[in-house]
This record gives sequence, structure tokens and C-alpha cells, in this order.
Amino acid sequence: MAAKYIPRVLPIVTLSSRNLSPALTKWLECIPAAVLAAMLLPSLIFKDGELSLSADNIYIWAAIPTLLVAKLGQSFVGAILAGMGVVALARLFGFS
Repeated sequence: MAAKYIPRVLPIVTLSSRNLSPALTKWLECIPAAVLAAMLLPSLIFKDGELSLSADNIYIWAAIPTLLVAKLGQSFVGAILAGMGVVALARLFGFS
């Protein structure tokens, strides 16, 4: 239990009383987006274990409006719904 607890709490305890530089703070704010991108990219561009950058990859097509809604609308739920909607419509019209 301590092996899981200490690495999580130690940075909070040591950094909570310090003022971090704006550059470091900005860099730390980018980490969640970078981790999410690293987890999602393989599922977008690989199909059945092979690289699939062709026009019939519906997940790449769904990523475009999802990113636009997320960036322009600043809505997490809206971005999810946009991506799900594009995939649902693509499957409805026979794209795989």
C-alpha cells in the first residue's frame, strides 16, 4: 500500500508550499493532453494491427469534427457527442 501511496503524495507535499515558475506550470498543464493523445492515437490510426491512414478509416474522419468541437466550442461533452455521431452515421450508411 505504501508503495502506491508515497509516489502520489510525495510530489503534492513537497511542491504545495513552493511557487512554481510560469513556464513550468504551463508545461505541467500540457501533460494530461499529451497523455490522452498518446493513448488515443494508436486506436485512431491502427486497424487490425496495421497502419490505416486511408480514407475509409472512419475514426480519423470522426476525429476531425471532434477536435473542432473541442477546440472551438470548448465542450468536452459536445466533442464526445460529435465523434460518436460521426461514427454512428458512418456505420449507418455502410462505412466500416
